[in-house]
Order: sequence, then C-alpha cells, then structure tokens
Amino acid sequence: MPIIINLDVMLARRKMSLTELSEKVGITMSNLSILKTGKAKAIRLETLEALCRVLNCQPGDLLDYRE
Repeated sequence: MPIIINLDVMLARRKMSLTELSEKVGITMSNLSILKTGKAKAIRLETLEALCRVLNCQPGDLLDYRE
C-alpha cells in the first residue's frame, strides 16, 4: 500500500508507549496495533485528529505516500 502510517516513529520521538497512547486517545490497543503495523485499510478523521492532538503533530507527520 502506498500510504505509510508512521505511528511508531512518532511514538519513539515522543517517548510514548502504545499503551499510554491508547489511554490518552481512547482507542483500543488492537486498533492502534493495526495502524502501527500498516494493516489498516482506512482511518477515521476523528481518529487522526485525536492522534495528532495527543502526539502534538500534524497529519503529514503520521502519513506518508510512497509509490
């Protein structure tokens, strides 16, 4: 898939665990794991907004396009 979700990179930069992110965003660990591993087929804008708010980043920091 040409869209890459860089959730693991942002977690490392923020020194935050997946568990901590899950608690702050209100998303289950399994759904975050799907995003982190790149197996997600879609992401809700509400979810993207919550991730950006908690990680203090822009959507472009989380999403990358590669051909």
